[in-house]
Amino acid sequence: MSHPAARRALLALIVASFLFGATFVVIKSALDDIDPISFVAWRFLIGALAAMAIAFPKGRQIWRDGAITGLALFGGYALQTSGLAVTSASNSALITGMYVVLTPLLAALMKRRPPNPWVLAAAAASFAGLFLLTDTDGLTLSQGDLLTLGCAFAFAFHILALARYAQRHPIVPYTAVQLLVVAVLAFPVAALTGGVELPPTSVWPALAITGFVVGIGAFMLQVWAQTVVGPSTAAIILAAEPAFGVATAWVVLDERLDGAGWAGTALVVFAIFLVVTRQTEDTASAEAVTPAH
Repeated sequence: MSHPAARRALLALIVASFLFGATFVVIKSALDDIDPISFVAWRFLIGALAAMAIAFPKGRQIWRDGAITGLALFGGYALQTSGLAVTSASNSALITGMYVVLTPLLAALMKRRPPNPWVLAAAAASFAGLFLLTDTDGLTLSQGDLLTLGCAFAFAFHILALARYAQRHPIVPYTAVQLLVVAVLAFPVAALTGGVELPPTSVWPALAITGFVVGIGAFMLQVWAQTVVGPSTAAIILAAEPAFGVATAWVVLDERLDGAGWAGTALVVFAIFLVVTRQTEDTASAEAVTPAH
């Protein structure tokens, strides 16, 4: 892996993190007019169809591997969106960010070896930042917060699954399979819970943003970047997501941070800086999980 490729991958992850974080407010507003799981179903169906129009997935293996990672992705977004319906956009962004800590810990457990020291240091800084951000609002674990915590576990598994399977396949069709799996799973769950409904016109802008911009753009950036850097690195860079989510909630919903909140945001940014400046080519290569053929 060349240094220019690593820098491009890190930049791609930062952009993806911004797109993921900025959508918390968009989704929160949309959930006033549609059931959470129904929103997930329509959102990912739009993204899947758009991706398949670009490159249709062919072959049994891409569908099998995409189903595995898509299952984890469904768990993450079903839990996150359900939690977001009954908790604040800031809480949702911050608790989701706990996968930053869970990913390198789960990766180390699976490899039966300790994580890279710089990854541990960056994860610790991210965790401290998330604690300060969360403690700013005096967080209590409501039902919505617990659902969101479950989504953090699912996203951690998704990152690790991507590291195992993504390098086997072209990015666009592989992303399409994942998005389609989420939609296929979400529609029956929606029918059993809140019911499947056609999105009202007020929801279509949010579906367009999350389905096309995030569903195509951000996911493809993430999938490609993880073929260059490892899952622990991806998790740390994507740690900027809660900071971007809080910033968007501050601008759009007037959710304010005090000194501790800004200190937490600074720690998350520092974690990204630590990975970008301290991680060597050999370290990044060692962290990448080699696909099993």
